[in-house]
Amino acid sequence: MCLAVPAKIIELDNQTAVVEIGGLRKQASLVLLPEASLGDYVLLHAGFAISRLDEAEAMKTLALFDELSDSLEAGYGQ
Repeated sequence: MCLAVPAKIIELDNQTAVVEIGGLRKQASLVLLPEASLGDYVLLHAGFAISRLDEAEAMKTLALFDELSDSLEAGYGQ
């Protein structure tokens, strides 16, 4: 199974970006998505931005990840 997560581009340098995911910063390649710009939300998979998405969709997806994380933590506490 593959998983891509929404990330916000906070710095750009040619085909490389710094993205933020839940407060963490990671380097990402924009070689597959050269039209991405500062402030865009992208789907990040294996260090590559593979698609742009709008902020509302990114926020919905991140909220679902938070919900899943909370459910898993609650399950381990039993």
